[in-house]
Amino acid sequence: MTSILDYLVLAFYAVSLGLHIWYLYTDSRLVGRLGTVCLAGGVVSHYFALLSRARAVGSVPYQDLYGSMSLFAWLLAVTYLGIERFHRQRAVAPFILPFVIAFASVSTFLAPAAEAVHRSKAYGPLFALHVTVNILAYAAFALSFVVSLLYLAQNRWLRHRRLGTVIWRFPALEVLERMSRSSVIVGVSALSFGILFGFIWARRLLGQYITGDPKEIVSLLVLLVYATYLWLSRKTAWRGARACRLCVASFFFVIFSYTVVNFYLSSYHRFF
Repeated sequence: MTSILDYLVLAFYAVSLGLHIWYLYTDSRLVGRLGTVCLAGGVVSHYFALLSRARAVGSVPYQDLYGSMSLFAWLLAVTYLGIERFHRQRAVAPFILPFVIAFASVSTFLAPAAEAVHRSKAYGPLFALHVTVNILAYAAFALSFVVSLLYLAQNRWLRHRRLGTVIWRFPALEVLERMSRSSVIVGVSALSFGILFGFIWARRLLGQYITGDPKEIVSLLVLLVYATYLWLSRKTAWRGARACRLCVASFFFVIFSYTVVNFYLSSYHRFF
């Protein structure tokens, strides 16, 4: 299902990416602000696109793979925008927005026509909350992964004195580390609520809080891994590059959960 609104979303994101790349080379505050405004425009437009899809199918807009990817793209953009505003740093956007555009493009150009689905208690408000906050957690962890990679790359460039115009636009290493940690805090908080909502949803739907589904076990493992990262990152010996390497390694648990577990191991978690 493709509409003018879907193309508008991609246009906003693409223009924002171009402006942020321009900002990375020129350090123009006006260009940076325009990039942020376009990103905000994309986020708002994307929200209404998701709402439009929900009305078309008569249910949550992310009950299939394409809807899930669109929601991930939107929440990644939302999370980045929040982190950008909180830390007042725009130089990371050129490395985040390509993923937003890629996921949104797949949903726009490859998704089949929307068909109405039968409403059931399985797709009620609690299910919507469960899926939304879980995918928010994935988006936040993805953001922390990219920022941690930037930290490690910049740290390597500085140690080997490989300096150029672009690297001077990057946030300081300490700022990148704080941005990564902030993203993980968002992810851990969201995943905690997502798991809680999932247990309640399972109790109402299946009559028991814990079903033993592999997705439940892996989600708890992901939560434990990132909670351990937050605990270790408070210790001086685990700050800096070591903490960022742990953050990068932890993200592979998320990838495993979102791909292998969803498609091959879980009985009722397919796209979230």
